[in-house]
Amino acid sequence: MSGARGDGLLLAIDTATRRAAVAIGDGAGAPLAARSWVAGYRHGEELLAVVDELLREAGVRLGDLGGIVGGTGPGAFTGLRVGLATAKGLAYGLRIPIAGIPSTAGLAVAAREPGDPRDVAVVLPAGPHDRYLARYRLPADAAALPGAAGEPELVPGGEPLDPRVASAWLVAVDLAPGPAIGAEATARGLRAQHALGAALLSLGRLALDAGGAVDVAELVPAYVTLPRGITEQVGRIEWSRDLR
Repeated sequence: MSGARGDGLLLAIDTATRRAAVAIGDGAGAPLAARSWVAGYRHGEELLAVVDELLREAGVRLGDLGGIVGGTGPGAFTGLRVGLATAKGLAYGLRIPIAGIPSTAGLAVAAREPGDPRDVAVVLPAGPHDRYLARYRLPADAAALPGAAGEPELVPGGEPLDPRVASAWLVAVDLAPGPAIGAEATARGLRAQHALGAALLSLGRLALDAGGAVDVAELVPAYVTLPRGITEQVGRIEWSRDLR
């Protein structure tokens, strides 16, 4: 069930990175309320409490919401699954539409400032050594969804990011500066995490207005790490779009 209403206020939830993000707004302007915080492994105990706090801060009731936006990752198993399950549960219970937005697309949009290049590469950790790389071509028109510049890649640990990122503006999230990732890229990543909620509201609004609501049963996250306690058995960690 995808719901019937796409107008009104949206609630955006993302738990794909070490910083969870929640925001409430119409997707056309600044959020009415937003929060970004280091969640660790406490998503299950903190997420709904933060949603409740932001609803009160914005003066909004759950019944006022016209749609949900869920960040679909990629990300680590535990946090991402909690966040998207919460988003889907709210959409189903309230009978309102839900849009799934790749968290990397939200991060690419959130990191950009006026005058920045339109080619953006977002890099995230994928397990203890590997990195997940997604490239985007941001539209000149802010009222358009970003386009993927090629398929995402899993870059094995030790392999350089160049020439994969070439002239793209690198946004490093949850990664320490090093030979392949400068301090500027990590600073962009942190800025993007803080602004991710607002970016997801904007992208979710565009998706819903374009008829991009999805059935909650079909919305699945993309993982880049196995759940804690599960042993890697094939010599490498792979990301998946469809691990339910």
